[in-house]
Amino acid sequence: MSAQNTTKNTSVFARENLIAWCIVPFDVKERGPVERAQMLNKLGITKLAYDWREKHIPTFDEELEALKKHNINLQAFWLYSGPEPEKDKNLPIILDLLKRHGVKTQIWCMVAGIKGLDTMSQEEKIRIHAKPVKYIAEKAAEIGCSFGLYNHGGWYGEPENQLAIIEYLKMPNIGIVYNFHHAETHIDRFPQFFPKILPHLMAVNLSGLKKGNPVKVVPIGQGDAEQEMIRIVRASNYRGPFGIINEDTAPDAEVGLTLNMDGLKKVLQAQGDKAALQTYQRVK
Repeated sequence: MSAQNTTKNTSVFARENLIAWCIVPFDVKERGPVERAQMLNKLGITKLAYDWREKHIPTFDEELEALKKHNINLQAFWLYSGPEPEKDKNLPIILDLLKRHGVKTQIWCMVAGIKGLDTMSQEEKIRIHAKPVKYIAEKAAEIGCSFGLYNHGGWYGEPENQLAIIEYLKMPNIGIVYNFHHAETHIDRFPQFFPKILPHLMAVNLSGLKKGNPVKVVPIGQGDAEQEMIRIVRASNYRGPFGIINEDTAPDAEVGLTLNMDGLKKVLQAQGDKAALQTYQRVK
């Protein structure tokens, strides 16, 4: 399942296509739903992917109400799943929340906690990961939502394995969310696998990447690998949304988002993307 074009601008990196990501638990100010929505309005960001922890569950309804009031689209809702999502007490809460509010969004899901992978064949690994993916994707489809395979390291985080899961399940509401900040081992082969995941891309989350051992995640524009990866995305026919993160950037979410927006603008300036840059000039 590929993302729909969410901007009339010809550049995928236009500001209206931007998602704020990793700003709920990674914020020293611990902003509440209304404060967070106000911050996004101030920055000119109209989309939020909602990362949460247990302590945020009581304010789920308030979060969605604040987003609606401040004209911010809930682009995605984060979910962690083990091998048995049917036993996850939080999944029904999230599904009921989205249903009650009539929100049709993406569920960005990381699947982990599966034991014994080292002794399994590739086919067995595909099947055992496909089981929780299928369960959640079916539940999501019932309320008009889609499922995004989220790379976060491990077997499940490898693009080729995610493609294998998609091919195995053949479900129309499953796609891929690709994260630069979990691409440390992917940099060299990114040009080879990106065209393969492109038809399934639901979102691309950007960060800076500085080569080394280990690779370091830095603000956009401060690395030496993300510029070429961004160029590849720009040159493709991908026109879905893209995210910037605050997880590894700054204690204050507003500062982190601003650093990454400023860094992205420098990269776009260097690459001559005038169409995208014009949209950022409207932010006051």
